[in-house]
Amino acid sequence: MEDPRLRAARYRVERLQREESPDATGEGVHAAPSESADATPTPDPSPSAGAAARAAYVEIAIQQAIRRGDFDDLPGAGKPLPDLGRAHDPDWWIRRKIEREQLTGLGPPALTLRVEDAELPERLDALSREEDVREAVEDFNRRVKLARMQLLGGPPVVTSLRDIEVEVAAWHARRRARMPAQVPPPPPRRWWRRR
Repeated sequence: MEDPRLRAARYRVERLQREESPDATGEGVHAAPSESADATPTPDPSPSAGAAARAAYVEIAIQQAIRRGDFDDLPGAGKPLPDLGRAHDPDWWIRRKIEREQLTGLGPPALTLRVEDAELPERLDALSREEDVREAVEDFNRRVKLARMQLLGGPPVVTSLRDIEVEVAAWHARRRARMPAQVPPPPPRRWWRRR
């Protein structure tokens, strides 16, 4: 079932369109609609429809949505618009999507490899086995070599290759430095051994 208010709004818009568009005699059409009473009149979305009729239809649809509460409790209601003072950025929606979804790995390989190069020690510290560290550094080096071949185009790659043995030694050193902080405290003394 269609909302009778919406059907009435469509009828009003259609009537405005008929009044704006002249018939063959040059006068506005004021006759009753030719459809049956059951049929729902729909506005003419074509460019020949009057601008006032389209604007009236849109305004009526918005007002009905407001009365129904379709715009209540929208995310961001009552909050200031973010980045209101920034200069115009044609790719603002992409930047916001990347920030909101925390997407990584997007962009030309030269830029993504620079970011990954800066974050590589943290990524390696999260690994627990030396074999995994070696595989991660080998994978990084392989992707740097592929990007240097410029198969995908983009800016030149200035990221240097990582020496696997140096990275493994640095990983061991960072791991040893963290170890004293991770030593568990001694177990509590039993009550019967206290003096």
